[in-house]
Amino acid sequence: MWDMKATQKRPAKEKLLDAAVSMIRTKGYAASTVDELCAAAGVTKGAFFHHFESKEELAVAAADHWSEAAVGLFAAAPYHRHADPLDRVLGYIDFRRALLTGELPEFTCLAGTMIQETYRSNLPIRDACARSIMSHAAQVEADIREAIETHRLNPPWTAASLAIYMQAVLQGAFIIAKAEGHARDAAACVDHLRRYVALLFDRAQKRARAR
Repeated sequence: MWDMKATQKRPAKEKLLDAAVSMIRTKGYAASTVDELCAAAGVTKGAFFHHFESKEELAVAAADHWSEAAVGLFAAAPYHRHADPLDRVLGYIDFRRALLTGELPEFTCLAGTMIQETYRSNLPIRDACARSIMSHAAQVEADIREAIETHRLNPPWTAASLAIYMQAVLQGAFIIAKAEGHARDAAACVDHLRRYVALLFDRAQKRARAR
């Protein structure tokens, strides 16, 4: 999702944002120093402080930068082509699973990484990360709500609660991947999530009865 080589000819501010995204996903917020961020971006400390007053301000901007890039990535994803909103929801999960490739920093979430470090110690960063995660929930919530209507469900749960639950599973899967050093069990968690959502809409039973 994030190609540092493609940023080399971009303005210093954008280089710093991309460097922050890459480095924080790799090392975490606390372990990423201003000097290292400048070196990774190929800019001077003077350029850093021209654009950002502090590492905290850069981290907040990086969370928003990450969210903007994710919007473009997910907007172009193929699951939007499905006519049935339930297929779009399941396709969203499939798309998230397909992203679990490469090294851990390449597929884990910047927002999830930073919020675990800063949820008590740095509220501006926490809030920026929360916006990022909840924006994903809001995007899939619309398809869930439409799927409820299309499939004529009257569930004891809401579209919003299921959308947030999906983000909780995905963020938890990233933690499992980091704990184990690979994505195998994280992918299995996402597979379980897909089966669970299908069962909520009776998709699995309906297909079995149709055979």
